Amino acid sequence: IAACEASLKRLGTDRLDLYLLHWRGGTPLAETVRAFEDLKASGKILRWGVSNFDLDDMQELAGISPDCAVNQVLYNLTRRGIEHDLLPYQQQRSIPVMAYSPIEQGQLGDHGVLEEIGLAHGATAAQVALAFVMDKPGVMAIPKTSNVKRIEENLRSLELRLTDADRATLDRAFPPPRRKQPLEML
Repeated sequence: IAACEASLKRLGTDRLDLYLLHWRGGTPLAETVRAFEDLKASGKILRWGVSNFDLDDMQELAGISPDCAVNQVLYNLTRRGIEHDLLPYQQQRSIPVMAYSPIEQGQLGDHGVLEEIGLAHGATAAQVALAFVMDKPGVMAIPKTSNVKRIEENLRSLELRLTDADRATLDRAFPPPRRKQPLEML
């Protein structure tokens, strides 16, 4: 609660629309969720979510509260591990995935396969990488940039519609997981 109040003060506001637990830490999860619910009841936060929670964490959380608004995880074409079990679990429960580093810290911005697909759509490789992530039901992307041109490009990626052939090409270049993988983090 003190951390949230410090954030409110630092941001100069009296309410946060979304407050995330970024790491499990040493506090029992049930205690953290109770604090989130207290913050919500007092009007200091509208919704709460988690970050970097793998399947076992989400299952534990489901036993405590059904009110998790989002799970923010590392997800992009080179880091598709969540597709094996975490993403389907969250999709079945209507818990959105917030994908951070969807362009792999810019490294996917000049990948040849992405450039080829982009050329066919009048898009950049980065836009193709973003479109791939956002093409998944229940997934939103949060690409990091302060460059206005990049922000506009990222926004235009919402208009890009990948074809089945595009998806097949991406699956060949960036194979989906065949088994459970540890949750990757940056």
